[in-house]
Amino acid sequence: MSTTGATADPPPGSRKSSSSGDPLAALGSLPGVSDSVESVRKAVDRVYKHRVMRRRSNEITSEAALRGARGSAALSGADWALEEVRRRSDFGSGDEARTMGAALRLSAEAGQLLSIWRQSPLRVLARLHLVAAADQADQVGRPRKEGESVDEPLIGLPLPAAAEAHGRLEGLAELVIAGSSAPALVTAAVVHGELLALRPFTSHNGLLARTAERIVLVGSGLDPKSVCPAEVGHAELGRDAYLAALEGYVSGTPEGVASWIAHCGRAVELGARESTAVCEALQRGAA
Repeated sequence: MSTTGATADPPPGSRKSSSSGDPLAALGSLPGVSDSVESVRKAVDRVYKHRVMRRRSNEITSEAALRGARGSAALSGADWALEEVRRRSDFGSGDEARTMGAALRLSAEAGQLLSIWRQSPLRVLARLHLVAAADQADQVGRPRKEGESVDEPLIGLPLPAAAEAHGRLEGLAELVIAGSSAPALVTAAVVHGELLALRPFTSHNGLLARTAERIVLVGSGLDPKSVCPAEVGHAELGRDAYLAALEGYVSGTPEGVASWIAHCGRAVELGARESTAVCEALQRGAA
């Protein structure tokens, strides 16, 4: 369980851009990162070159959104079978159902926020939390205050104090607004990792972090049709591997950060593989 008041060291890339030039670009030179970037590019290209994508890309996008939401919810404790998600309509009763409903709402909302992200990432994050946690009254849509607890049972890492989280969140926003020459995978991994490390809201931080990763990947042009759901890959790689990679990111060491970026890259590849399988099924008339 998360606790309040503890401090995590800021990983490379989380400093404010005004004093660090282009820190995200520097992460692209960490050992193994360029290989991960190239492997992701090839995996994404394979999906986009599939003949089904030329005719039925909207169907692939919709299916990827559903499967991505299912994967993200699984990592937040609601590990439902895909067909269960597909057939259910009531997501308001019980913790797992509410988690799944939040994941589905975030997946649907993400595409509406692409044009805002680069200009105002904090506004997007506030909107995402509002969508995910609409039943939390005054705690919705704003970063947590000092003394407020965080409901994020998956993440057991030290929780930065609210003031530190606010400062680092603003620094992350500055990096996004300033732009970077870093590959999309690097930026997406840093956004994802930093939001998990900070847990800036009182709830749903994992769901938000994975949605923000998706927004970066789509908005960067790497996956413009949103057909390579990294959330699927994160779930497939498993919770233990996810948390171990996150610990590497939070450590702030070059090896740890590189390992987290590689983990995120592998998740995107697995998401691409998932959508390739959907394309093949559609081509065979089996889906």
